[in-house]
Amino acid sequence: MSQNKETIEALSKEYKDSIPADLRTTRTFDWYLDQLYTDPEVARNAHQRVADMFDYYGTEYDEDAGVVEYKIASEDPIHDGENTFYGREVHEAIHEFVNKVKSGARGLGPEKRIKLLLGPVGSGKSDFDRQVRRYYEDYTRGDDGRMYTFRWTNLCDVIPDQDPGDDVVRSPMNQDPLVLLPQDQRDHVIEDINEELDAPYTIRNEQALDPASEFYMDRLLAYYDDNLQSVLENHIEIIRFVADENQRQGIETFEPKDKKNQDETELTGDVNYSKIAIYGESDPRAFDYSGAFCNANRGIFSGEELLKLQREFLYDFLHASQEQTIKPKNNPRIDIDQVIVGRTNMPEYRDKKGDEKMEAFNDRTKRIDFPYVLQYEEEARIYRKMLRNADLPDIQVEPHTLEMAGLFGVLTRIEEPDTESVELVQKAKAYNGEIDEADDIDVKKLREEAAETAEIGEGMDGVSPRFIGDEIAEAIMDSMHRSRNFLSPLTTFNHLEGNLENHGSIDAESFDEYYRFLELVREEYKERAIEDVRHALAYDMDEIQRQGEKYMDHVMAYIDDDTVEDELTGREQEPDEQFLRSVEEKLNLPEDRKDDFRQEVSNWVSRRAREGDTFNPQDNDRLRRALERKLWEDKKHNINFSALVSSGDMDDDERNQWIDALIEQGYSEEGAKEVLEFAGAEVAKSEMEE
Repeated sequence: MSQNKETIEALSKEYKDSIPADLRTTRTFDWYLDQLYTDPEVARNAHQRVADMFDYYGTEYDEDAGVVEYKIASEDPIHDGENTFYGREVHEAIHEFVNKVKSGARGLGPEKRIKLLLGPVGSGKSDFDRQVRRYYEDYTRGDDGRMYTFRWTNLCDVIPDQDPGDDVVRSPMNQDPLVLLPQDQRDHVIEDINEELDAPYTIRNEQALDPASEFYMDRLLAYYDDNLQSVLENHIEIIRFVADENQRQGIETFEPKDKKNQDETELTGDVNYSKIAIYGESDPRAFDYSGAFCNANRGIFSGEELLKLQREFLYDFLHASQEQTIKPKNNPRIDIDQVIVGRTNMPEYRDKKGDEKMEAFNDRTKRIDFPYVLQYEEEARIYRKMLRNADLPDIQVEPHTLEMAGLFGVLTRIEEPDTESVELVQKAKAYNGEIDEADDIDVKKLREEAAETAEIGEGMDGVSPRFIGDEIAEAIMDSMHRSRNFLSPLTTFNHLEGNLENHGSIDAESFDEYYRFLELVREEYKERAIEDVRHALAYDMDEIQRQGEKYMDHVMAYIDDDTVEDELTGREQEPDEQFLRSVEEKLNLPEDRKDDFRQEVSNWVSRRAREGDTFNPQDNDRLRRALERKLWEDKKHNINFSALVSSGDMDDDERNQWIDALIEQGYSEEGAKEVLEFAGAEVAKSEMEE
């Protein structure tokens, strides 16, 4: 067997395995009723099925944020993490969206509302909407998400003027087979299956048959003297229904067209002109159920840039949401069952919000803010995902590059702090979950203040991740052209600065402010680069361990009001306050906060001891940084800083030792040389000033 044939056979088997086993199997109506009593969830409505879908793929509760993270978004299990979402704000938005869907599943009201995802360009709302549609397709292919519809058969045997091509007609709206039962009988079945249902909602179905199906039912009942059983046995086949966006069944996307070409029939369907000659224009069989609302029945309707539609065109959404019906031209109302999701950007929302004539539409929407990410390390993960999903050249991204790009993005999005005691970069760090050593920063209070001062919400304006991602890509290609096999923060800063004014979504009024933010980021990077160089030049793990043990001995003696043994003489002495402060001052800890810090590290050591872990200052970030900085102070006078600035002055062994130390921190060899020269110049400058 040839390799190609084996490959084709393997692909064929994989394709066959991906299709539900009973997709092309026809069943009887009696079989379907038996299924309902065994598994009542088969008859769920769209909100109930979508709500269960989110839980099906897994959840994780973030206790600190009070938010449920859904693995559909946080891990993307069916695509191996290709489309994961990052940032507290984004997961809060997703949590809010799912809560509205779950409320709708219980019939609390949101099932009659449009879920309007509102956010700036590039905030991820379109990606999330697409992710939901993809997972709905996957969910309905499996047993847990299965649903069924029906088709009419042998119609020509009973209806004389039925076109032979329409002898078998699928339910035009893919309705649940329950709608074939009159409401009274249907209610009895639903009451029985709800007793078997183990779910936080109840099954409900008060839909009427679509006009074409109602026509067939009337004709067949007349033929069988109102014997419904004969109709169901002789003319109804139950078939599996799987949501498929490409086939426009159970999922439909709708995009605004040119205002002059907008036609309501795109939403509600139109006359099938090929059938008019056969049935006549007023016959329900001559209607084409191809509108977006028709195709989305029992699933998800996704409206892109929804508020760009003309006001009159949005009127169809009033009934589709509140009454859950559509009204095609020259046709009766048709019941629909779907989760209606809309997406819009800030300019359109501001425009429609101020329009008094849009009051009814606005009242039927549930706004869900989809802001930019406000944690710069989470923002950096977005860029890493971009690079991971691309064919990245053979180039190394240096430490801090993506984080500093993310910090710039976050600075453009957060509100300036009201209090002078908190600077903008400090606020960004606080949002990132970093502990500020010098000041008590109340993150909750910062968020509350921002919510009051922001026009719509914090994170709803600023620079898009797309812009920053594009500049990272440009910086990578620029580095490649210059035969640099690494991407550094300095190169990225240059591209961000050079292209700010060339980006169409950044208004001219923001240029000066954004340049200021870039300078703040440069300063932050300078501090980090210097810290890395300090680490490389003065790092000694054994010495840090020894100094850490000494510090803890004196701290414990200080807390217990005890003495400590002198290292040289062996005599008992009071805790060395000068030594303790020499460590703590490296964290900018004021005198009045030293007791809090000492108690904090003491508790940490005691907790580790109870768990059987030995003391290691490397495991405590604040203590480690303090000890490293003290070690730097102790050693810096023996370092040749001029050699850092001019590579020609470096001793080869000394130079290689420093570079190797930076490589251990994640730098490339060339990147290590660049950061040595950059940070070395800054260190030398500060040392000369001292």
